[in-house]
Amino acid sequence: MQVRKWMTREVLTVGPRDSLLCAQRLLEEHRIDQLPVVVADKLVGLLTKRDLHDALESAREVAGRSAPGPELCHLSVEEVMTPHVLTVQPEDSIVYAARLLRRERIGCLPVVQGHRLVGILTRCDLLDALTDILAGKGRANPAEHGEPELEACSV
Repeated sequence: MQVRKWMTREVLTVGPRDSLLCAQRLLEEHRIDQLPVVVADKLVGLLTKRDLHDALESAREVAGRSAPGPELCHLSVEEVMTPHVLTVQPEDSIVYAARLLRRERIGCLPVVQGHRLVGILTRCDLLDALTDILAGKGRANPAEHGEPELEACSV
């Protein structure tokens, strides 16, 4: 089973020069934990909720405030993003991707073809895959793949 079947294709992104406050609004409004950073569809980094939280806390400490001030508008995504990001390709195995997420203790894997972002695979996507597989919806015939049939279960 390939990543392409489970990845989210419509991905919210930010640019490296976008403000952190803009990124924070996107994360909160869409209730997501990470934003790929792209330039002309090319993946150049990843901004996570954790990156944002750490940067905002540092800025608050420097400014001596407990709430964000106007100076936070001047902080850009590229100042705090993770520039070197683990990725997968659409044809990679979902098992490989799940093991990579677990081993590296990360919440998502951008899906790329070349350097072009084509989707994202999150823990939620993996839970969807697991739920469908356990319910017997994951493949037409598990026995074709040398695997035992899974009994459907109610969640």
